[in-house]
Amino acid sequence: MSGIDLVIFDCDGVLVDSEIIAARVEAELLTAAGYPIEAEELARLYSGLTFKDIMLRIEQESQQLFQASLIAEAEDLVDRRLRAEVRAIDGAAEAVASVTGKRCICSNSGTERLRAMLTRTHLLPFFDGVVFSSLDTPSGKPKPAPDVFLYGAEKMGADPARTFVVEDSVHGVAGAKAAGMRVIGFTGASHSHPGHADLLMEAGAETAIRRWADFAPMLAALSEWSEDA
Repeated sequence: MSGIDLVIFDCDGVLVDSEIIAARVEAELLTAAGYPIEAEELARLYSGLTFKDIMLRIEQESQQLFQASLIAEAEDLVDRRLRAEVRAIDGAAEAVASVTGKRCICSNSGTERLRAMLTRTHLLPFFDGVVFSSLDTPSGKPKPAPDVFLYGAEKMGADPARTFVVEDSVHGVAGAKAAGMRVIGFTGASHSHPGHADLLMEAGAETAIRRWADFAPMLAALSEWSEDA
């Protein structure tokens, strides 16, 4: 894989099956606040966004205002649920281990949440010291801004054009493409839905996989092919 400087993994919904847990908590809070929504719909529409950005988008779309305190409440409840329930997605450890070169995580989740999830799922040893949160970048801008991807590549000494990203959300794919990186979509988490892969590829992913067993051969194949060829 001489054409690869770095492989970036998203965390939520890619390495750990956390998106559906967060969506259930957030949907319950939004419903109680007067905006009825099911967890599956919330995950389908807003996966990859912070809860703050989800609230802002819903406010713009519905003209309904929420109390700012809902953000802190959601963060606390999601953290507690994740610490108790989150699990690694089947095959994630083996897929990560198959990357013999540089690898890291770029996520919208905060550093403490990331470390807690990776510790619980025994994935932290693969990424110790190379876990980057959008909250810790100079701009603090979350995906779909490209900032966390560019920050991760800079810290890892990688050329964005020679970097592959694995993402499960349209917003994450958009951010990685804006950073000039190549993207593999992932649809193997519990929040995945019919048409998920199509949406990821429409957003710019070159392909999408549902099983981690397909990752290594797909990465090897794509590394031999240039988008400009």
